This record gives sequence, structure tokens and C-alpha cells, in this order.
Amino acid sequence: MGNSLFIVWRESVEAILVISILYTWIRARGDGRIGVHHLWAGVAGGLLLAGVLALAMLGLQSQLAGDALEAFQAAIVIVAAGLITHMVLWMRAHGRHMKRELEAGLSKAADAAGGVSVALLAAIAVGREGAETVLFLYGLGLEQSGDALNRMLAGAALGFVLALATAWLIQRGSHWLPSKVFFGATEIVLCLLAAALLVSGVERLINLEWLPPLLEPVWDSSALLADGSAAGGIAAAFAGYRAQPSLTVLIAWFGYWTLFAWLGRAPRRARR
Repeated sequence: MGNSLFIVWRESVEAILVISILYTWIRARGDGRIGVHHLWAGVAGGLLLAGVLALAMLGLQSQLAGDALEAFQAAIVIVAAGLITHMVLWMRAHGRHMKRELEAGLSKAADAAGGVSVALLAAIAVGREGAETVLFLYGLGLEQSGDALNRMLAGAALGFVLALATAWLIQRGSHWLPSKVFFGATEIVLCLLAAALLVSGVERLINLEWLPPLLEPVWDSSALLADGSAAGGIAAAFAGYRAQPSLTVLIAWFGYWTLFAWLGRAPRRARR
């Protein structure tokens, strides 16, 4: 429940902030060719795009079985891990100037295409965040069933409600809760979730015998923190913890953090 709540909360806050910027820009511009209805049309288009993606994935899964289904699910969780990491790195590079860059690009596009540009931008922003959320929830849902799946969906709904409240707080109290602080504080949790999804995907590839475990287990910490315990389950879902990890899983986990550290430093080196 907690990981789905966090994912939906964070993704929804991003989308809501972009919509808020567009809404404020439309009001301030006062251009008769561009109205708020263009914004809401774009939001509806983005939501429709995310819904189509969800139906497509469910439909594709229903057509698969055995190893093909396992491979499809492994690909989804690995792609979701990559998207989370890309989102964090993108926000680190562009988040500080996102509002200014968005308004500058929007002014240029609006002069050429009018309200259509606002609708397209809103559709892309909402559709991208919605599609990412669908992929993340799908990846998380692969590990759940029954009551656990219901709790995950309840967490997603609660995450959206919290996102509305958070976006309102950021807008109203930007002096004490700037968006930079919000996104900086949440990016480490997102990366932990990405690492957990990557571990899940690698384990599926090992089960398919597409990857060798190399050495299994490398250690056994079940006596200290078992995967099946409440705390162990949370650590597994949020950070990819395994009480009896294989060497391949450890290489993937440490490799992820090494690659993230290297990619995270690249923009700083470029600015020097």
C-alpha cells in the first residue's frame, strides 16, 4: 500500500503542478484564442492516453502464458525502474527552471498554434505522468493478489488525494515548502523503489534461466530480517532487500546505484 501511495502521490503532484502553471499562464496572458477549455481538453486527452495504455497492457497480458508472460512482466518492471530513474534525473536537471522553460516554450508555441498548443502540452504532461504511473502500478501489482492488491489500489487512491493537498500547499506556501525541497526529498525514495523493481525483474529473468544466479545465496539474514516479516516485506518492496540474495541480484542492485551516481554527477560536470 505504501509504495503505491508514494508513487501516485509523487507522479500526481508533478502533473498537477504543470497544470497549475498552464492555468496561471492562460489567465495572465488574456489571449482570446487560448482558453481554459483548451487546458481541460488536454488533461482529458492525457488521461485517455494513460487509460488506453493500461487496457493495452492488461489485454496483452491476457494473451500470454508461461515463459512469455513471465518475460513480459520482467520487461515491464525493468522498464518501470528505468522510467523512475530517468524522471529523477530529468527533474534534477530541469526542475529548478521548469516553470520558466515551460512558459517560454508555451509562449512561442501559442503564437504559432494558439489553444491547440496548450491542449497538446497538457495532454503530453498528463499523459506522460499517467503512463508512468500505470507502468509503476502494473509492476507493483505483479507482486500482489487478493487483499494485498486491494490495499495497493486503496493506497493509490489515497496517494492522489494527498497529491491534491500537497500541490495546494506548494502553491500556497512556496516560501516554506518550495518545490525544489519537495522533489529533492522524494527522489531518494523513488530511486529505492526503482532498485526494488529492478531486483524483481532480475529475479524473474533468473527464474526463466535467462540469467544465471552465479552464487545463491550469498548470505542468509533471515534470522535478523526475513522477507516474509512485516518489516522485511516493506524493505523488500521499498529497497529491494533480500534475506537470501543471489550474486546476480547483488550485482544488479549495486550496479544500479553506481550507474545512478555516475549519471547524477554528469549534469554537474557539464555546468563546470
